[in-house]
Amino acid sequence: MKIHKEGRRILFFTLLILVVLNIVLYYFNAENNTFNIIFSVVSVLLFLLILQFFRSPYRNLLLHEDLIIAPADGKVVVIEEVEEPEYFSDKRKQISIFMSPINVHITRNPVSGIVKYFKYHPGNYFVAWHPKSSTQNERTTVVVESSAGPEVLFRQIAGAMARRIVWYVNEGDEVSQGEEFGFIKFGSRVDIFMPLDTEIKVELGQKTKGGQTVIAQLKTETPPLFG
Repeated sequence: MKIHKEGRRILFFTLLILVVLNIVLYYFNAENNTFNIIFSVVSVLLFLLILQFFRSPYRNLLLHEDLIIAPADGKVVVIEEVEEPEYFSDKRKQISIFMSPINVHITRNPVSGIVKYFKYHPGNYFVAWHPKSSTQNERTTVVVESSAGPEVLFRQIAGAMARRIVWYVNEGDEVSQGEEFGFIKFGSRVDIFMPLDTEIKVELGQKTKGGQTVIAQLKTETPPLFG
């Protein structure tokens, strides 16, 4: 287990502020020892809570070009056929994974291939399960022409707590399945849009692990890993 690079600055300043506040309290409020102890305990719990947001566990990645791997840890909250208006302008199968505050917040490439489209959208901060979050929240959209052929769109979506989305890809980049493509600070959601003939491999409510859980299988000429 290591700390993700996106959290090191935040953790350093959080720790510094909490240490200073505790020192000031113990110096100027020495007569109220009970309050000082409670504040110290709350400080430790707060720091540990923020620390777990930025953990980066080691993963044995599952790689296969006709499979779509979960881009994030979380829970499957949407499986449906929808109109995707930003890039495809036609119907696609959508899977959405909700990332709670206790999940790892790294986002990973669900397929290998070439980035054909990328766009960052500033926006609102509706709760991640709100219907408007997919089109009105702060978000990024990435489309990868997969090594197996079909294009796959995936979208980082900020929620009520998240206030910054980080990405590491640009149009024209070659990306590898399971590698990090971004980070959503303090959680939210990832949407994946696939061709209609894609075979879904997860169920609503199922827990996923980024880089490991198979969420779908593309219809290609490649010999399938799963029958």
